[in-house]
Amino acid sequence: MTSAGNIVIVGAGFGGIAAAIELQSHGFTDITILDAAPELGGTWFHNTYPGAACDVPSHKYSFSFAQRRDWSRLCSPQAEILDYLRDVAHSYGVDRRIVPNTTVTSCAWDDAARRWTVTAADGRTFDAYAVVIATGQLNRPVTPSIEGAGTFTGHTFHSARWDHDHDLRGKRVAVIGTGASAVQFVPAIAPDVARMTVFQRTGNWFMPRRNRPYPAAVRAAIKHVPGLQAYRRRYLTQYLELLTAMIRNPDRLGRLGRALSSAFMRSQLKDPELRRKIWPDYTFGCKRVLFSSTYLPALQRPNVDVVTAPITRITPTGVQDAEGGHHEVDTIIWATGFATRDFMFPMAITGTGGRSLADVWAKGPHAHLGMTVPGFPSLFVMYGPNTNTSGGSIIFFLEAQARYLRLALTQVRERGASAIDVRQETEAASDAAVQAGFTGTAWTRCDSWYRDEEGRIITNWPRYMRDYEKATATLDPADHVFLP
Repeated sequence: MTSAGNIVIVGAGFGGIAAAIELQSHGFTDITILDAAPELGGTWFHNTYPGAACDVPSHKYSFSFAQRRDWSRLCSPQAEILDYLRDVAHSYGVDRRIVPNTTVTSCAWDDAARRWTVTAADGRTFDAYAVVIATGQLNRPVTPSIEGAGTFTGHTFHSARWDHDHDLRGKRVAVIGTGASAVQFVPAIAPDVARMTVFQRTGNWFMPRRNRPYPAAVRAAIKHVPGLQAYRRRYLTQYLELLTAMIRNPDRLGRLGRALSSAFMRSQLKDPELRRKIWPDYTFGCKRVLFSSTYLPALQRPNVDVVTAPITRITPTGVQDAEGGHHEVDTIIWATGFATRDFMFPMAITGTGGRSLADVWAKGPHAHLGMTVPGFPSLFVMYGPNTNTSGGSIIFFLEAQARYLRLALTQVRERGASAIDVRQETEAASDAAVQAGFTGTAWTRCDSWYRDEEGRIITNWPRYMRDYEKATATLDPADHVFLP
């Protein structure tokens, strides 16, 4: 079965919805959005663990063109964010363009027809002259390979695919991993479990985030005072840019960030031995700075233990650590993050001459402005290489990318071309400039999920949000080839 569609968007999260709205608003009406899930939402559909919420305030973690003034709190929980995205998609009529339960396995360019064929796992194909890959960086949960994991007789699941049918009350629970997800769900479930053992590989730098529901007076002011929401967005933008400045200048502003974080953490950690165990041993900002005012207190509960010794194996009844300790548990929750370096893979992408994107990226992902790769005409990656943000809102970046790909396809339409392809030298210069931007920053001072096996930083944007907005505001035709 073949379905016709001039523009195919893969992914119905914030990126895919942003692209569809931007394109539709500028006269591109033949759009199909494919998603593996039964409905839209992306990250916010899949991540439903207790305490799930955004750590960027909602008035910035939302579209500039669809501001909502009735958020329940500063950083809204998962259900509110998902409802918001549903409402926006419905208001702009792009929800009707979504084809759910469609796992894309390949996107192949035909040199003769100058078209893309997008193939789903069930054999359906979708014809397109342009493809937008909006699957993001944080979409495929990863569980590490640990000896004996298959022998465990209790229950296991990944935090990104939370098993709500499994009752944790009264259970002995192992939490493996202490990243952004664990920081949210550990305080939420700690009061209910009989015992919790948190296995930490590296500590985190923390900043406060109380995130209480807005008082009625605050909610009324946000909703009714003219200009207040716009002011809050401007203020928050500058605050987030300051965090980026701390990361970019670790020996100056970064010391201020470390001092603020240290003071906050010391105020929360009364037990000196626990403080020693969880304290980070790397430069502030090298890894993701986490925002929580409830996680560190949760670690001090009488029913919670923190283990920093490496895990050597999983046994049928628990977890063995490198110091000889065996921790008997009923449930293991993997809070071990995502395949951040794989982007859209294992989806097969083949461009001109049958070249595989996996081969082109064999030495590390790279793309012009994180979006376009030479030899892959009219293929755009949203939230692609080097477009993650350590100190900003990804929604800001996604809006900029949606605008840029719309500019590109407008050029194709106005020129009567079949496709647009970025020049090799343009992409190479763009990538070199991005990598040079990391020199001297905190990002280079430790190992993290931002880097590939060779140590090259492949996920993050090295500068400020305003710099990315400026870089994507216009498209220079001279940097591209237009196929007839």
